[in-house]
Amino acid sequence: MLLTALPLLLCQQPHHPHHETPRLLTDRESPVTLELTDEADSFSFAVFGDRTGGPPEGVKVLADAVRDVNIIGPDLVMTVGDLVQGYNQTPAWMVQAVEFKGIMDGLDMPWFPVAGNHDIYWRGGEQPAAEHEGNFEAFFGPLWYAFRHKNSWFYVLYSDEANPQTGERNFNKAECQTMSPEQFFWLKKTLQQTKEAENVFVFLHHPRWLGGNYGDDWKRVHKELADVGNVKAVFAGHIHQMKYSGKTDGMEYFALATVGGANFGDMPEAGFLHQFDLVTVRKGEISVASFPVGTVDDVRAVTVEVSRECRQLADQMRPNLKGLLELDANMGCKSELSISLTNPSSRPLDITLSGLANDPRWYFAPDHHHFQLAAGETTEFKMQVRRWAEPLDRALRLPQLRMQADYLGEGVRVPLPVRTMPMPVSAQHLTPPPTPVTEQAFAMRGAKQAAMIPARDLALPDGPFTLEGWVNADRFADRQGFLCKTESSEYGIFLNKGMPEFSVYLDGKYVSAKTTRAWLKPKQWHHVAGVFDGQEVRVYVDGKLAAEASGSGKRKLNTFPLYIGADVNNRGQAVDGIYGQLDGVRLSTGARYSDEFTPLRRPEADANTLLLLHMDPMIGPWLYNFAPNGVHPLKLAH
Repeated sequence: MLLTALPLLLCQQPHHPHHETPRLLTDRESPVTLELTDEADSFSFAVFGDRTGGPPEGVKVLADAVRDVNIIGPDLVMTVGDLVQGYNQTPAWMVQAVEFKGIMDGLDMPWFPVAGNHDIYWRGGEQPAAEHEGNFEAFFGPLWYAFRHKNSWFYVLYSDEANPQTGERNFNKAECQTMSPEQFFWLKKTLQQTKEAENVFVFLHHPRWLGGNYGDDWKRVHKELADVGNVKAVFAGHIHQMKYSGKTDGMEYFALATVGGANFGDMPEAGFLHQFDLVTVRKGEISVASFPVGTVDDVRAVTVEVSRECRQLADQMRPNLKGLLELDANMGCKSELSISLTNPSSRPLDITLSGLANDPRWYFAPDHHHFQLAAGETTEFKMQVRRWAEPLDRALRLPQLRMQADYLGEGVRVPLPVRTMPMPVSAQHLTPPPTPVTEQAFAMRGAKQAAMIPARDLALPDGPFTLEGWVNADRFADRQGFLCKTESSEYGIFLNKGMPEFSVYLDGKYVSAKTTRAWLKPKQWHHVAGVFDGQEVRVYVDGKLAAEASGSGKRKLNTFPLYIGADVNNRGQAVDGIYGQLDGVRLSTGARYSDEFTPLRRPEADANTLLLLHMDPMIGPWLYNFAPNGVHPLKLAH
């Protein structure tokens, strides 16, 4: 866009023919009167802040803002100056101007330039008296001008004129911040020509109304704007901070932050960010909203396929870890993990995998792996994991793998939820805790404090098995997991509303032994056992048969952990946890109970025992497993 002659004549307002068809049509009767919108002309425009002072990559921010505004679709875009880095000579200035204009010409609507100090100030030899004014007007358009859009006029002012006495241009000196007689005369004359317009909006680079180094020359400009009575808002930039100066004489004053320029960026809520304003004009009012650059989504880009695939990736995609971090007797580790990941979607993924530990004695090589994964592609890499050998202490935390992934759709980039997953750790060298003088219990306050044992460490063969434990719950929720590995597969004990239920997934469906009354009382110890004998699923409460259901078949397996004190969701996370205490949890092959029995608070391990937790004092993050296999559950929070 290159501005040439800009007529200053008020044009006749568009005529809206009368429509005989009512504005509201319905064949329903209702006592409610719906208030319709005003039919008068309304429109919107965007305002871009400074591009300059930041790194060269700031043009990418500008390009993002152009993309955002094209999605919103205002009538036009205004700027407030500092379009090029400037402070140079003509050859470099022209390269930067072509770059800026090339990006802005990607807008689907007209845009209008404002000159700032970066656009005008010359540095180096052979400095022209007008510095870059000639370059600006030859390439971008007039230094000051006004144009009409619908029922409003837009005024562009020039705030980097030279000091008429010295010729100096310096925005830090009040005596240089004076509007020339030539520009002031044009402004007075033109405001009179447009005084019948409904709205006038004013744009300049320096927010001279702030005073200080800007002096007090703006007072006479403000008076001219106020006297005509139709100036609604004034916009400026330069300070690289979004700042609202309130309303004076009916005019609101707005300073914008940046669109690619330098800014602190540390407090976006306080105006330090890349942003643009969107102004909506209606009869008798305007609204102004700030949009952080890059936050506008194109709803047409979020197709059914994008939504479906992103949801599936967030729920199901996880790295596959091979190998084991083996801790020695001094909790030292020298191990290697093989990490593989497959992209099951139809679009590329941008992925970063990194080691994560809240214990500084762990370190990883490499510490992260960043890559793009094409649709259907699989990648694999090795990670060396080390830990300094130090005896077990309360500061021990186990390492995790962190995955950050972006889905690269057509015209949309979707950051998927960050996923963390524990690295597989072997703690075979744990020494069993001494038998306590008084019985211990595992205290829980919801799912985040549950314990878990990974599927790889709990190989329960197909066929009969028994799952049991003691519980003393503060309360029983509508859905309450106790010992669960269920997710359209496997098995679990639930205590919903105090009514125990044992479910096993056999031949494509759950077979559930479910009680029909509240056997369990809050704040009382109860023993709950689930038994599958190959032909029947049963649930026992305090040694008595509470419910049974016939069922047989092959159990469907999954890779989710067994949670102790909670249920598991389809992401492998603990949910619906217990508030209260647990004790005496045991998982065994074979059907231990067929008749009434007396539950043992501290059962013994035998050849059939896969998991036995007496809930004695924890060893680091582990609950000690007294079963022969020596794999120990982890507490999620400790």
